[in-house]
Amino acid sequence: MKFGVVVFPGSNCDEDMVYVLQTVMKQNTVKLWHKNTDLEGCTHIVLPGGFSYGDYLRSGAIARFSPIMQSVIAHANNGGFLLGVCNGFQILCEAGLLPGALMHNNSRKFICKNVFIKAENSSSVLTAKVPTNKALKIPIAHGEGKYYADEATLKQLNDNKQILFRYCDEHAQVNAEANPNGAMENIAGVCNAGRNVFGMMPHPERAADKELFNEDGRFLFESILN
Repeated sequence: MKFGVVVFPGSNCDEDMVYVLQTVMKQNTVKLWHKNTDLEGCTHIVLPGGFSYGDYLRSGAIARFSPIMQSVIAHANNGGFLLGVCNGFQILCEAGLLPGALMHNNSRKFICKNVFIKAENSSSVLTAKVPTNKALKIPIAHGEGKYYADEATLKQLNDNKQILFRYCDEHAQVNAEANPNGAMENIAGVCNAGRNVFGMMPHPERAADKELFNEDGRFLFESILN
């Protein structure tokens, strides 16, 4: 198992992700520069948060065409593990690797705070070890985090159990008050039909170290490793 964290111009959560994977979870981890196409033998690819290419046009719209994305897309199409967090989620949607799109928050403001999310099921690599009745406190930091999909896509996501996380309150109750950005059906994360590509807006790597007094994000990393 070898993790590769892709670095785009404007990425700013790459170091956080590398720290958690390498130092906290003790995994072989390397950075992958966006202009290269070699995944260096990595079995698990992560697209981190940040503001790739300054979020010009739309968040993730330019990064989707970076040279390394050819290899990332091939990796995903071959069944390889691929996780996008925040900006990484936006890039995966722009690349067509995940359904739906991320739009401007209803408030039209950048939101940076702790929120609560709950796993909808345990039938994916990312959620296998996450208690489905527990509210996980995970930070968000985004201006375009409102998940949108048409009715047919939403039905498919629900029918196929592709919705990974929903925003909830501290008691794990999903309601409108707990929705920080206006995401449809409180959706905070989804996966593809093949269940090997995952995207989420909250940052589990910012909640996976005892020094931060919050290790709820470790449930996700432990799920991946197990």
